[in-house]
Amino acid sequence: MHGLIRGLALPLVCVATAACATVGDGPAPSASQAKSAKVTETRAALRDLWLGHILSIRNVAVATMDKNPPARDAAEQSVVANAQQIAGSIEPFYGKPASDKLFTLLAGHYGAVREHLDATAAGDAARQDASVKHLSANAGEIATFLSGANPYWPKDSVMSLLMAHAAHHVTQFQQLKEGDYTREAETWRGMKSHIYVVADTLTEGLAAQFPNKF
Repeated sequence: MHGLIRGLALPLVCVATAACATVGDGPAPSASQAKSAKVTETRAALRDLWLGHILSIRNVAVATMDKNPPARDAAEQSVVANAQQIAGSIEPFYGKPASDKLFTLLAGHYGAVREHLDATAAGDAARQDASVKHLSANAGEIATFLSGANPYWPKDSVMSLLMAHAAHHVTQFQQLKEGDYTREAETWRGMKSHIYVVADTLTEGLAAQFPNKF
């Protein structure tokens, strides 16, 4: 997010000084170009954060299947830190209470994900089914929260994105359990592409709702 903060600050410097028009080799960027740059920076920042989400959870899954508690503990710390960063990314737009709420919801998402991971590792189909219900309920809560905050994040669309995301986790865990690393690599590519869609949807919604911040 540091790049985003710097991007927000640069136009203020240019407003304050006439020298901006002569900095660099070309003319000063137009308002539309500055907005485009901020959107691009925000998109990149959110993509990095959400990629960190699936990467850290994959690390937890690998450590779980390897029966390596220290590695799992370290990976789970990364999951929590990443969730805090994702929640913090909305604070400049919606405030600290909203950020705290999103963190709680993301913690619930990970709790359901971990339930499914542990059930998969244990081969417990009943617990797997129960955890899928928890994932679905949590996805509904997140979709309700986000759609209530931003009209450009329709609840049904967000819900669909989150359920597809949850399905990737579930598929990946089973493939890691079976040691099917070829198919898991294919799933990872799909997870990465999809999580970028999630991040881009959030970026587009923020840019549409808060044009003055972009």
